[in-house]
Amino acid sequence: MSATVEIAFTLNGVATQIQVPATLSTLEMLRVRLGLTGTKYGCGEGECGACTIRVDGLTLNSCLMFAADCDGRDVTTIEGLAATPTGEALKEAFTANGAVQCGFCTPGLVMQASHLLERHGHGHGHPGPEEIKRGIEGNLCRCTGYSKVIEAIAAVDVSAK
Repeated sequence: MSATVEIAFTLNGVATQIQVPATLSTLEMLRVRLGLTGTKYGCGEGECGACTIRVDGLTLNSCLMFAADCDGRDVTTIEGLAATPTGEALKEAFTANGAVQCGFCTPGLVMQASHLLERHGHGHGHPGPEEIKRGIEGNLCRCTGYSKVIEAIAAVDVSAK
């Protein structure tokens, strides 16, 4: 039986404290223990990006991170991002541009896109198609072919954020 640890962190802007097994993944903590099912389980190996979250502002695969490593950190999931201007703009752009098919990969793509757009929102201009491709390359999508996803991300006005 695995030892348990008590962790305290900020989750989507809310102070959170939870006791977890030392070997529990952040993905399992979010989905099973905390009921935040927007972060998807895809491969469990960090290859597909469906489980992408932000930790201290950086995108990470939650399936590869122990929940205990969230201690003292700022964690944002798709649920938290959805409540922000960037999240809302991405949701509208994905819908308007037909970038959502089955939707399974969408949360991870939106998390990655938000990181890319926020980096560019600080006087760096809007990312072009090639930079958007590089920005989402760790996120696999079997349905869209990516062109609509790239169009959606390109349609978001980062200067308005």
